[in-house]
Amino acid sequence: MDKLAGALERVNSGIGNLLCWAALAMLLLQFAIVLLRYVFGYSYIFLDEGVLYFHAAIFMLGAGYTFLVNAHVRVDIFYARASDRLQARIDLFGHLFLLTPALLLLIWFSWPTVRGSWAILEGPISVGGIPASFLLKSLIPAYCVLLLIQGAAAFLRDLEKLKRTRA
Repeated sequence: MDKLAGALERVNSGIGNLLCWAALAMLLLQFAIVLLRYVFGYSYIFLDEGVLYFHAAIFMLGAGYTFLVNAHVRVDIFYARASDRLQARIDLFGHLFLLTPALLLLIWFSWPTVRGSWAILEGPISVGGIPASFLLKSLIPAYCVLLLIQGAAAFLRDLEKLKRTRA
C-alpha cells in the first residue's frame, strides 16, 4: 500500500513543482503587462487573459499538491486534539463519504460543458483574447482527478496509520 500511495503522491508532487514555475511565469507576465501598459502605452487582451489562464491553472491543478503537503484549510477544533487513530478514522470517513462523492459529482455535472467546449474548440473569453476557453473548462475535471488521486493516496496512508495504531 505504501508503494502505491507513494506513486500516487508523485503525480501531485511533480505537478506542484511544475506549478511553482508557472507562478513565476505568471508573475513575469503580469510585470510585462504593467510595463507595456504604463510605460509604453500598449495593452493586449490576450496577455491579460494569459494571467487569468495561469492563475486558474495554478489554483485548480495545485489543489492536489496542497492536499499532499497538508496545506489546505482545515477546521480542527476537535481534530487537533484527537488521537492518531481517531484522526485516521475521521480522514477515512471524509475521503470516502465527502471528498470522493463531491468530486465525482463535479466531474459528472461539468463533463457535458467541457465536452461541448472541446467539440467546438470554444474561443476566447473576450474579443482579442486567447482562443482556448476549452482549456480553461478542462481544468475542472483535471482538478477533480488530481484531488481524487491525492485522496486515494491519503486514504491508503490513513489505512496504514489505522493499522499501525491498532498494534
